[in-house]
Amino acid sequence: MSLQGFINDAVSPWLKEEGPDSDIVLSSRIRLARNFRDIPFPIVADKESLQKVTKVFKDYFEHNSYGDFKDLELVAMSGLDHIQKRVLVEKHLISPNLAENKDSGAAMISQNEQISIMINEEDHIRIQLYYPGFQLEKALDHALKFDDLLEENIHYAFDEHRGYLTSCPTNVGTGLRASVMVHLPALVMTQHLNRIIPAINQLGLVVRGIYGEGSEALGNIFQISNQITLGKSEQDIVEDLISVVSQIVEQERNARSRIQHESGLWLEDKIFRSYGVLLHSRIIQSKEAAKCLSDVRLGIDLGIINNVSKSILNELIVLTQPGFLQNYAKNTLSPEERDIRRATLIRERLNMDID
Repeated sequence: MSLQGFINDAVSPWLKEEGPDSDIVLSSRIRLARNFRDIPFPIVADKESLQKVTKVFKDYFEHNSYGDFKDLELVAMSGLDHIQKRVLVEKHLISPNLAENKDSGAAMISQNEQISIMINEEDHIRIQLYYPGFQLEKALDHALKFDDLLEENIHYAFDEHRGYLTSCPTNVGTGLRASVMVHLPALVMTQHLNRIIPAINQLGLVVRGIYGEGSEALGNIFQISNQITLGKSEQDIVEDLISVVSQIVEQERNARSRIQHESGLWLEDKIFRSYGVLLHSRIIQSKEAAKCLSDVRLGIDLGIINNVSKSILNELIVLTQPGFLQNYAKNTLSPEERDIRRATLIRERLNMDID
């Protein structure tokens, strides 16, 4: 896929597929932090040193394919404008930190966008591998195999006692961040999530917003990931996360069932009001759009709404973000202009599905 394809298509090809427990778990991600042994870490390296990192990827890996991950393409941050970078952040292909590195930052992205390697972010290499639904073990297996392929041409910074060495001490050891993106509207409605989060934190896990650290949980979508990377194996870390997320999935399903049984008419009214807002609004802000999209998605999962496909909701969650709105407009938009365009886009897209 070309750079324009990465930017223009709201939903990554892999996200269009159904995965296990996809009514609640939207995606599973494995991220591995790695550094070159003989090049200073990005936080202290000069531009020339970091360009060597980029050159290795361009020389050895660009346009190669690995199993299902076809035609890796190198995208330099220096060649992107502000809106293009924001779009890639909204698709989770790069981080906000990488977007700010305009001198030596880059990303290598597979055609189906399932693999994204961030180059010269906080570490030289951050391998990200995504799967739809709840598939952490599968994602880990493929991420480690891909990591082995990279290591055939790269000498990693590794210590026999400490493991993989990274810029931030919290990543030393396995260098692994395993995470899932979950939709938890019922636990939010019943206020049970407020009691669950402290318990999750005590288990060495963290709950964040949709774009990770420091971000807000828009549309009742949360990211749950491990905090501990040292002293445990990759498999142990993933198994611990799977155990906790499995319990959260069960609690969310129970909460949905309870609300539908005890407050069915109230729930239907809430869902159809949100559906009406999306169908008829002329101006809508991002937070309100995310809330209404969350309600409609819940309505689809519970069989209350039958004429809208779940895939459109996945698409609109991304399409209604500021970067995508401005990319389609081919212009920088004011907040009010974005709100108008967001409402128009949602109306048009939902009416296409109804027709």
